[in-house]
Amino acid sequence: MAGISVLVPGGSGQLGRALASRASEAVEVRAPGSAELDLTDTGSVLEAVSTLAESAAAAGRSPVVVNAAAYTAVDAAETDENRAFAINADGPRVLAAVCSSRRVPLVHVSTDYVFSGDATEPYPVDAPLGPRSAYGRTKAAGEDAVLGSGASAWIVRTSWVYGDTGSNFVKTMVRLEKERDKLSVVDDQRGSPTYAGDLAGALLELAARVAAGDGPASRVLHCTGGGETTWFGFTRAIFTELGADPSRVSPCTTADFPRPAPRPAYSVLSTEEWRAAGLAPLRHWEEALKDYFAHQS
Repeated sequence: MAGISVLVPGGSGQLGRALASRASEAVEVRAPGSAELDLTDTGSVLEAVSTLAESAAAAGRSPVVVNAAAYTAVDAAETDENRAFAINADGPRVLAAVCSSRRVPLVHVSTDYVFSGDATEPYPVDAPLGPRSAYGRTKAAGEDAVLGSGASAWIVRTSWVYGDTGSNFVKTMVRLEKERDKLSVVDDQRGSPTYAGDLAGALLELAARVAAGDGPASRVLHCTGGGETTWFGFTRAIFTELGADPSRVSPCTTADFPRPAPRPAYSVLSTEEWRAAGLAPLRHWEEALKDYFAHQS
């Protein structure tokens, strides 16, 4: 085979853009945004996946879909759960059914929010789900739809993603560093920051494996940046990279900063299955953050 052809629904998001930018010469990527590919429209999905399969075959490539499309407005989902469900559950259900019918493997990206967040050690891939937010419930429903579709499919859960494009926590903290003398940030929520560029490279590695028929035995995997911290610790690291005084950042509790959607207190995911599958682990979050700022213009 000359390589793989990858369809990336959600191509206009930060992960979708990272997937397109990280593709090598052996990887052909088409990354349509939601305006071009609506996952809730069966006809649109059928056309996109069929075109992928046919063009890949003509080029001597193996087709694979990496689904980066998601409704990620966590707070908005509390009052817009129907829309979130349509994108996070109905869309993946349609996509997986079409992939199954066209015999195209699927990699579907999910989230730490499918767990309750009350653990004290990293969540294994088979830990019971217990989402506490509308966003988490809709993503958990999407996982069930994909795994029950009969498609050759893998779920990859990740957490605390930030990238070069779009809105994310790092960009918000960079802006607030310029606007405020002091900043209070939650210190009782713990997770693993994940750079979208690193995650994209990992997903493309997995995509190549599944397209070649060598997918991991475990159909659910976790892939996050190495190590763990709190939002407070993450923010102090961001300030340090900006050359700002990290002592300007003070810790607060979740109760001090109420939000419409409950946040998981503990979002650390075990990457044991990822490593056991022979897939390259992501860099430690601090190393990735340094590299992120080193390449910002």
